[in-house]
Amino acid sequence: MRIEVNGESVTTGAASLAALLEEQGHDAASVATALDGAFVPRAARGTAALKDGARVEILAPMQGG
Repeated sequence: MRIEVNGESVTTGAASLAALLEEQGHDAASVATALDGAFVPRAARGTAALKDGARVEILAPMQGG
């Protein structure tokens, strides 16, 4: 299926947000996620189903000052 991850079109076989994070190589414990504009808590990622055309945001904290 085709989805959008951080504004870029991606083809994925992941059925859930948790599976997408694993597929993309993200450390699930250190990122924040949103699906179609709604925040998805870490505990809910396994049940957050992806569908064709979904918009996913994956945000990692940045250090600096």
